[in-house]
Amino acid sequence: MIKFLDLKKTNAPYETAFQDKLKLVLENGWYILGNEVAVFETNFASYCGTKHCIGVGNGFDALVLIFKGYIQLGKMQKGDEVIVPANTYIASILAILEADLVPVLVEPKLETYNLNPDLISEKITSKTKAILEVHLYGQLAEMEKINAIAIQNNLLVIEDAAQAHGAVSNFRKSGNLSNAAAFSFYPGKNLGALGDGGAVTTNDDTLAKVIQSLRNYGSETKYHNEYIGINSRLDELQAAFLNVKLPHLDAENNVRRIIAKRYISEIKNNKITLPFWNLSGNHVFHLFIIRTENREDLQHYLLENGIQTMIHYPIPPHKQKAFKAWNHLSFPITEKIHNEVLSLPISPVLTKEEVDFVVSILNQY
Repeated sequence: MIKFLDLKKTNAPYETAFQDKLKLVLENGWYILGNEVAVFETNFASYCGTKHCIGVGNGFDALVLIFKGYIQLGKMQKGDEVIVPANTYIASILAILEADLVPVLVEPKLETYNLNPDLISEKITSKTKAILEVHLYGQLAEMEKINAIAIQNNLLVIEDAAQAHGAVSNFRKSGNLSNAAAFSFYPGKNLGALGDGGAVTTNDDTLAKVIQSLRNYGSETKYHNEYIGINSRLDELQAAFLNVKLPHLDAENNVRRIIAKRYISEIKNNKITLPFWNLSGNHVFHLFIIRTENREDLQHYLLENGIQTMIHYPIPPHKQKAFKAWNHLSFPITEKIHNEVLSLPISPVLTKEEVDFVVSILNQY
């Protein structure tokens, strides 16, 4: 069986280094916001090319804290609108709601699955204060166009970069293409911890300072609370593991691109739509997404042949029970995507023989 994702195999090369880090953290006896978190924040900011990285509990909290930080700074207020792709994982939208802001859904491009910049302007109102762009599946959105629209309309731009660690556009990495960005280090991500973890990156000194307080009960100095904060801190041990893996991220992303290039050039089946990619560094292939009108049949066929796949994501946010008030809305492109996408195995530990087999089985379908 070719697993969709084999985390044990993915993390096996780092096992000895992980054990060394565990021993070091135990010996230090400092488990919350210690040296490993500080080192990771410095390392990841440097990697992204930003002035600041603030480690937090998970990717969802990273987004919420960005919004709450801007509210504290008076750049947003509760009830303001945030433009967000209709085609995204629900966390992007939940984070907007958690900060008492209003999501405004906009269709993606069918080609890239990312927010269509040409549809943004018509959704901007006097209450619009930000655009939340999601680099879905690991491919950067059209940030130049989005940033230009934002500048024209005095809007903030926030990246949901949870799937795009290391993606590059014009020599700038994800996390450094906007006012602030949110990352997730969930175990399955391109840079994954062994548990939950997240971070905010930004070049905004004041925002960084506020988020550092907000993640720690709104406190900069112990027992002195400037803000109504939350408890969301990157775990010391997870930061230690991330410090081990970060230096290898670019190499692992390149392996993903090599596999993706093979899939795109070698899968030849007119029942399958392959992803668009211009062969640049703008895609890190967190997921390799194909589309087919007979998804259930294709998924069953692949499983019968020993290939495990996943669906990212079967139900669009506006059709979820949680959002009953939106269930009547129509987003045809988003719905088509959610009805047809299927994720193939792709990871740095997928072998040449396994890729050969996946290609062969798909070409026989």
